[in-house]
Amino acid sequence: MAKTYRDVAVDQMVATVEEAMSDAIDWWGSLPQPMNEAMDTFRVQLGAAIDSVEFVKKALDRPVADNSSKATEQR
Repeated sequence: MAKTYRDVAVDQMVATVEEAMSDAIDWWGSLPQPMNEAMDTFRVQLGAAIDSVEFVKKALDRPVADNSSKATEQR
């Protein structure tokens, strides 16, 4: 399945939150299980929030071109 801009946006936002959580507990290993569960919940809620705004969903549901996917990834 082709990766969409929505996938890229969600992945980048989740990575930002994970990094902030790691900074907050001053730990760069695997996050504790409760934090991982919170990240899973956040990912689902973020996707639902995107899907609830129809014009944003339409814009982000476009497939990412193979050659531009690396350019859009920040991590």
